Amino acid sequence: MTDDLKTVNLEAEKLDLNSLDIAAERQAELLRLFPEVRTEGGKVDFDRLRLALGEVVDVGKERYGMNWPGKADCFKAIQRPSLGALLPVREESVNFDETENLIIEGDNLEVLKLLQKSYQGKIKMIYIDPPYNTGNDFIYPDNYSENLQTYLEYTGQVDSEGRKFSNNLDSDGRFHSRWMNMMYPRLYLARNLLREDGMIFVSIDDAEISNLRAHCNSIFGEENFLSNFVRRRRLATGMRENPISPDHEYVLAYARDLQKVKLFGFQRRAEDFPFSDSKGSYRSTDLTVGMTRAMRPNQYYPIRRNASGPEYFPPDERVWRFEPTTMQGHIDGGNIIWPEDNIGGKMTRPRYKTRFDPEDDENTNPVSTWINAGTQATDKECDATELGAGLNQEATKELRELFGEQILEYPKPVSLLRSLVSVGSRGDDLVLDFFAGSGTTAQALLEANREDSCTRRFILVQLPEPTAREDFKTIADITKERVRRVIQRHEKDAEGRLKLGNQSKEGFRVLKLATSNFKIWNAATETTTPDALAKQLELQIDHIEPGRTSEDLLYEILLKTGFPPTTPIETLTLEGKTVYGVTGYGMLICLERQLTHEAIKAIAERKPNHVVCLDEGFAGNDQLKTNAVLMMKSKGVTKFQTI
Repeated sequence: MTDDLKTVNLEAEKLDLNSLDIAAERQAELLRLFPEVRTEGGKVDFDRLRLALGEVVDVGKERYGMNWPGKADCFKAIQRPSLGALLPVREESVNFDETENLIIEGDNLEVLKLLQKSYQGKIKMIYIDPPYNTGNDFIYPDNYSENLQTYLEYTGQVDSEGRKFSNNLDSDGRFHSRWMNMMYPRLYLARNLLREDGMIFVSIDDAEISNLRAHCNSIFGEENFLSNFVRRRRLATGMRENPISPDHEYVLAYARDLQKVKLFGFQRRAEDFPFSDSKGSYRSTDLTVGMTRAMRPNQYYPIRRNASGPEYFPPDERVWRFEPTTMQGHIDGGNIIWPEDNIGGKMTRPRYKTRFDPEDDENTNPVSTWINAGTQATDKECDATELGAGLNQEATKELRELFGEQILEYPKPVSLLRSLVSVGSRGDDLVLDFFAGSGTTAQALLEANREDSCTRRFILVQLPEPTAREDFKTIADITKERVRRVIQRHEKDAEGRLKLGNQSKEGFRVLKLATSNFKIWNAATETTTPDALAKQLELQIDHIEPGRTSEDLLYEILLKTGFPPTTPIETLTLEGKTVYGVTGYGMLICLERQLTHEAIKAIAERKPNHVVCLDEGFAGNDQLKTNAVLMMKSKGVTKFQTI
């Protein structure tokens, strides 16, 4: 054997089927920043870390912070990787092969874990409308170690042993702490997914606003607080035990990084921005300015005389009179007076010349107009619409228009989500809602895209909570059907196909949470008896779950190797074997159960960076597997893995 061959590892690397290990990633980052704190075993020496940080470390016994029963379990839940998979369901999808939108049916804690590798740092905006904890809200299991098992039993995918999801009754002595235990790990994982310039909006009412804000301060940082918007949800209420009518709720907003966050698609700036003061720092505001302006996005944009001139935005609570094309016509036609040309310096904003006389200040009009200009409404109606985020009655009406009846209680109005989507995203930004409910977020995003020609994408996650209906057996079924009906509002051509125009990727792929496609050795399983050990060993002989398709396996491999499930895939045929090409063939995946020397050679000669094959494909032929390792090495394949 030559010296070169002695250095080659003749074993293919095993593909890691776990979701991202959050604790290991954080530890690696800490050791990267402070290599001097590494112990011989690769652990963190906290005494050395204190020395490295000096006076920054607080070693006092009493510290400001929030504690509650179950907090330690929350961190265990965060750190415990998921062994689940997201299986594609083409028959429930719309435009499956083209769309980049996802509707995921499953427990959102498990789903958020599974999205960590593929979507970390890629989400521009998150909106969630979690359970309000009003005394009988749907809640999640306390036993995080069995979270996936609980979900599988709940959805009938495995035999039940009594575990179930339950309601959080106000008679429970752990009423608030159970809600906090449910929310904390989900918010923690959600933060990992946000882009540096991203933000999160959370709807909530009085019952848990203080606990939610404490959670967000802890997870996102108090310094990244954007605002606590107040939204009126109804006009009037009947008699209640409480003499104060709770006709409002909140939308709590945090940035991933306040210094980098973008609202309305623009970086924060020192001038002409509705959320900034003269120093360029954000000031707190209500929904009147930002949210109502967001309802008219085509009339809020920067204007300038020429490429070198200063930019101007409309003042607070106003938008430009014209959309961009018409405005540019007035600019090119010389119909705008600019502040830099104004003699005496009285003007701070561009003005529109009614008589085209730059010397005649009395015959100029503002180029901007009030947001609600021209609307006729009673005082009561104005109170409801000032926020630009409609009442709950509006949301109920919207669902009735789509379904012909009241199909779900307490949906959010589309106008609220339209406002938030316009504030928090532009272009092809990705928006996540992991308490999707009836799918209001998707409808708002699709409608916003049609209005401003953006191509925003969405990911919805919804638990298949049972309903009492026969037509839509779960809330997830309602979610999917609502989005289908919104898409079907498009005009159709003569052959019945949707005219999608620049929204050609409109639609959604349905994925459903399930166990891994591969039977995984479970280290937590008791193997002290011969029968238990034999059962675990049997999993390694035929380790693919029965009934799973090649596409099921493919999607799990994509997620577990860090590719989104919307990644374009090309199907190739090499030496009679099916091979999936990913990202311009930078990665090749072969899921054939019988591999040949010729097929392996053909894969290697494509010179991808990464190759994944099934262990079963080598059928116990160790020589073929060893040759595969050598061929991949000789062709410069960086990573060759089997599963």
